[in-house]
Amino acid sequence: MVDRWEQSAFSRHPGALHRQLGYPMGEKLPNGLLDEIAASHVGSHVRGHTVTTLLKRRVNAARNARR
Repeated sequence: MVDRWEQSAFSRHPGALHRQLGYPMGEKLPNGLLDEIAASHVGSHVRGHTVTTLLKRRVNAARNARR
């Protein structure tokens, strides 16, 4: 069962994190990449991606949804 916050969070811009990171929609995002982005500071670069506040929010939502 999907929680209400997940429905509202992921229905607004489906696939936004995949597009932002350059992964196809059917492919799972690597946990290591999500962990690196979550641990880094805004403005730094992780594997060629600039970490922004929006990217960190999307990564945190994806990590919480996987649990």
